Amino acid sequence: MSQMLVFLLPIIQRKPFTSTENDSQTLATDFIFLGFSNLAELQKLLFVVFLLLYLVTLSTNATIMTIIRVEPSLHTPMDFFLSVLSFLEMRYTFIIVPKMLVDLLAERKAISFLGCAVQMYFFLFLGCSHSFLLAAMGYDRCVAICQPLHYNSIMTRRVCAQLVVASALSGWLVAQAVTTLIFCLPFQASRKLNHFFCDISPVLKVAFTHTNLSKAVVFTLGIFVLVIPLMLILISYLFILRAILQIASAAGRGKAFSTCSAHLTVVVVHYGCACSIYLRPNTSYSSDQDALISVAYTILTPLLNPMIYSLRNKDVKAALQKALRKTRLPQQVFQ
Repeated sequence: MSQMLVFLLPIIQRKPFTSTENDSQTLATDFIFLGFSNLAELQKLLFVVFLLLYLVTLSTNATIMTIIRVEPSLHTPMDFFLSVLSFLEMRYTFIIVPKMLVDLLAERKAISFLGCAVQMYFFLFLGCSHSFLLAAMGYDRCVAICQPLHYNSIMTRRVCAQLVVASALSGWLVAQAVTTLIFCLPFQASRKLNHFFCDISPVLKVAFTHTNLSKAVVFTLGIFVLVIPLMLILISYLFILRAILQIASAAGRGKAFSTCSAHLTVVVVHYGCACSIYLRPNTSYSSDQDALISVAYTILTPLLNPMIYSLRNKDVKAALQKALRKTRLPQQVFQ
């Protein structure tokens, strides 16, 4: 909490100024979201669809976290990382979706200056932590396949906790740097964001035009958050691929690769969406395209990721079936 107050202090103390042609400064009003404004006749339908997806996302991730916690057979390093991933997904959607649902039914879709800063801060913190957590999970898979006999001695509880803390610390540093940098800028008179939440690109577009340095810094931090974890994952999978190719039987190679398929799927979805938004040249930016990609990035992937892992994990499926037998619910959906 104290770290959060330190982050907010310069933004709270700073008055969000705008500038007119004569450089007179006036107090800025709220940011206005324009996301889905061109789909006015469909906004009630979108509200129902997104609300259902949000509720399913919360229930799915909460179920995965509960099953992993109460089932002793799931107290493994990979399942621990999966529970942390589900925790991040729940908090991630909580930062974006409830406000978006309110705006779908509201006539004025606005957010305060401080509210926008807080939303961006937690969005970046959770998203960046997610990227580094995927790198930690890639390292876990590398150890499991390349050094199976030493897996338990290497991936101890302490090491797993340190990897999670390192992921969170990296996310916190990036979120604090980027959010402070952006919200200490002066903004134009028009604060209309062609988006449905306070993302980096739409907020920078309503700052003054002489923000090339800020954009360069944000782009550099994007490389740090996306490229470095992705490179670590690729290095892990190079070692994994070499170890798999050394397995004599085709069945053994297939079994080894199947333990990585869920992680690979989540990596492709996460980094595919994130890189298409944050690592493109400025000239190729399209607000409408970014909004569509962000819908998949912020609403669909938090729902799909735990389902991908649980359906690929035999132990998780067995634990779910065990829980369903206790509650007398149908099991066919997990078969």
